[in-house]
Amino acid sequence: MYGWLNIASLVLGLVAWIVPIIYLMKQNKEKDKRWGLSLIVSMSACLMSICFQLLYNDYLVRIEDWSALMDTSKGSVRLSFLLAVGTIFLNSVVAIIYSRKRM
Repeated sequence: MYGWLNIASLVLGLVAWIVPIIYLMKQNKEKDKRWGLSLIVSMSACLMSICFQLLYNDYLVRIEDWSALMDTSKGSVRLSFLLAVGTIFLNSVVAIIYSRKRM
């Protein structure tokens, strides 16, 4: 029943990276004024993805599945860190590019 947390975490992690990539691929950056909203959506998706991972780890603790927790803990921490750093980097690039276009 709690397996959906991992799927939701994966989907939201992809959203966190796809949204800024779409904004980087846009041709007409001068006329787009909604890039700030894309940053909020991307960072929110990243945060919710990490929260779902925490909820899944909490579930493993509550059912006392220590072997599953020990097997997945290292990977969850590394991937959550990679997701956060990647999202911050992509959104920083979007913010720099779009803020330059307005000046």
